[in-house]
Amino acid sequence: FDSLPPAHYKETMNTILVWMQQSESKLSVPQVAIAEYEIMEQRLRELKALQSSLQEQQKGLSYLSTAVEELSRKAPAEVSQSYRAEVEGVLGRWKKLSAQLAEHCQKLEERVAKLQRFQNDTRTLKKWMAEVDVFLKEEWPALGDSEALEKQLEQC
Repeated sequence: FDSLPPAHYKETMNTILVWMQQSESKLSVPQVAIAEYEIMEQRLRELKALQSSLQEQQKGLSYLSTAVEELSRKAPAEVSQSYRAEVEGVLGRWKKLSAQLAEHCQKLEERVAKLQRFQNDTRTLKKWMAEVDVFLKEEWPALGDSEALEKQLEQC
């Protein structure tokens, strides 16, 4: 029995494997160019929630590493090596998933900020165009009214 991991080990391993599979599925959703700020914000919130969940799952991953270390002291080398390889595989996937998640968050944050600036610039430009349109539709002063002509020239 010393060469077998505790029951909690298998439960934790299964929980982490299922969580990683679900997370990898969520991250494999193709990144499409979205021009709607609300949709991008929603996706960013989902990724941030996934990052929080990743941190919560870290405890289970630490437990697995500790359990394998304890097991390796008690179990025969081949059994110990088998569990070590299993945990190393999980750790590799974990690191890849963590890096991918961080990269997706960073890119999306940059795109959200860029879209926000673009929308602000667009609103400013539209406001300016509306003001110019009003100006252009104003009545032109009579040719003899040099003061009014100078004022209009200054406005132009």
